[in-house]
Amino acid sequence: MIKYIIIDDESVAHDIIRGYCDALPNFSLVQSCYDAIEALECIRNNKVDLVFLDLNMPKLKGFDFLKTLQHPPKVIVTTAYQEHALEGYELNIVDYLLKPFGFDRFLKAVNKIDIKVNLENEQEERKHSDSFFVKSNKKLIQINFDEILFIEATGNYCKIITSNEEIQVREKISDFLERLSTNNFYQVHKSFIVSKKHIKAIEGNRISIEDYIVPIGKMYKNALTKLL
Repeated sequence: MIKYIIIDDESVAHDIIRGYCDALPNFSLVQSCYDAIEALECIRNNKVDLVFLDLNMPKLKGFDFLKTLQHPPKVIVTTAYQEHALEGYELNIVDYLLKPFGFDRFLKAVNKIDIKVNLENEQEERKHSDSFFVKSNKKLIQINFDEILFIEATGNYCKIITSNEEIQVREKISDFLERLSTNNFYQVHKSFIVSKKHIKAIEGNRISIEDYIVPIGKMYKNALTKLL
C-alpha cells in the first residue's frame, strides 16, 4: 500500500488527484494539505511514501518546502509552471506533471513510484526477516542469518560460509549488503562480509571466526574499529 499526501492550495487540484488515486487499488490518502506548514506536521507524524506537490503555494513554495526535508518521501510535482522542471529533477523528484493532466499521464507517473516503493519495501522486509533464500545448483536454499559466519566474493560468485555448510551462489557481494542488517554484518574487505556475533578475535589485519581467518582491508579497518 502506497500512503500519499496532496499539498496544494487549490481544492480542485485535491479533488482531481484524489479521484485518480481512488481508481487505483494500492493507494491510501493520509491527508490533504493546503500549505507546506501543514504538510511538514503531517510528514512528521505519519508514514508517507509519496507526496503530490504543488509549487506555487502560500507561506512556503514547493521546492523550498522540499529542501527542508532531511529524508523526503517520493515526490511527484503537480504544477502549471513548466520552467521549474529542471530544478525539480535536480531534487530527485519522480515525475513532473503539468496541469491540467489527464489520467493516462497521471498513471504513467505513479507507475514509477509504485515500482520504487515496492522494491524498497521488499528490501526492508528482507532486512527484518530471520532468513532469506538463495539459488544454488538449480535449487532454492533457505539460509538463517544467525548461521552465517561470513560471505566471500570469488570472481562472479559468492561463497556463503555458515555453521554447517558452504554455499556458492552467482551473486555480487553488493547484493548481500542490501539484504543484511548493517548492525549485525560488516564488510571488512572488498571481498568479505562477516557476522559480528561470530567474531572470535581480531588481531592486526585478521579476524578469527571459528576455524577461519578473514582478512581486513586497509580502507575498512578504521570503520570497523569505530563500529566495534
